[in-house]
Amino acid sequence: MQIKGVLFDFSGTLFRVEDVGSWFRAVLDERGPAMEPSDVERYVRRLTVAGALPGGPPPQRIPPHLAAVWASRDRSAPLHREAYTGLAREAALPEEDLYDALYERHMSPDAWQPYPDAPAVLRGLRDSGTAIGVVSNIGWDLRPVFRAHGLDELIDVYVLSCEHGIQKPDVRLFRTACTLLERDPADVVMVGDDRHADGGAAALGCDVRFVDHLPVAERPDGLRALGLVQDLA
Repeated sequence: MQIKGVLFDFSGTLFRVEDVGSWFRAVLDERGPAMEPSDVERYVRRLTVAGALPGGPPPQRIPPHLAAVWASRDRSAPLHREAYTGLAREAALPEEDLYDALYERHMSPDAWQPYPDAPAVLRGLRDSGTAIGVVSNIGWDLRPVFRAHGLDELIDVYVLSCEHGIQKPDVRLFRTACTLLERDPADVVMVGDDRHADGGAAALGCDVRFVDHLPVAERPDGLRALGLVQDLA
């Protein structure tokens, strides 16, 4: 196929969030309380099991009282915050204000790192004239992350679930992105790490390619290996 547009997922595809330990320690360093190292490790384990870090390890179980909000968490900013602060409360942290502080931290550009090959792949697509979009199931505005890491200039459109009230794999989210890019879905590739959510683009006629959701250091060339830039020739 001749690629005329590429849609990218955000978390686990172009960027990776910091690990749970770094996330928790960053909040403690900024606002306390002081904790013994053994207590820090205990809470990190609890937060990991709970799946409280968006973009981090998934919950090992969804508490029944959070099941409904979890299922629709990416449809709005309030639902997203409610879901993840609710999961963090399963860790029984020592101070109430830590729950909101942790949620705020995960939205900081400092909490995110692009995969090593992301800038080069995006630049290669841009230089070839390929339209580029980001389609993400998310509950907050990720544009500041792209700006902080110098990648915003390479993105033509952002289609975020919380801004449209629709979650992937709903085909309407991908259709919106293709419409905004002014590209036929048959000429568009969707790149993601979630075979269920991102795979929904196939129903629209997009080619879908996947990367592994790995730590940044363990996936230096996952995007480049998809052959997106070479396929443009």
